[in-house]
Amino acid sequence: MNRVYVCSCFGITEAQVQQHAADGACTPRQIASACKAGTDCGSCVRRIQAILGRGACPRREPAGQGRPVLAAVDAVEAVAALDEAA
Repeated sequence: MNRVYVCSCFGITEAQVQQHAADGACTPRQIASACKAGTDCGSCVRRIQAILGRGACPRREPAGQGRPVLAAVDAVEAVAALDEAA
């Protein structure tokens, strides 16, 4: 079994970082919270960023899934509300 170490300080492998990302840790800070990688000397933080950038973190759908978030608000009603507030 070939282990590629990302964090030598804590013995964290690339596979472990990928697993933490799959579990929802999508930033180097969240990876650090999950396994301490990047919290000692910091030399692995760029490597962690690269792993996360290669798609280790599951993509989420954007809020509203392409629909306007405030679709129920009519533009005329919004202008009237602004006029009343002024």
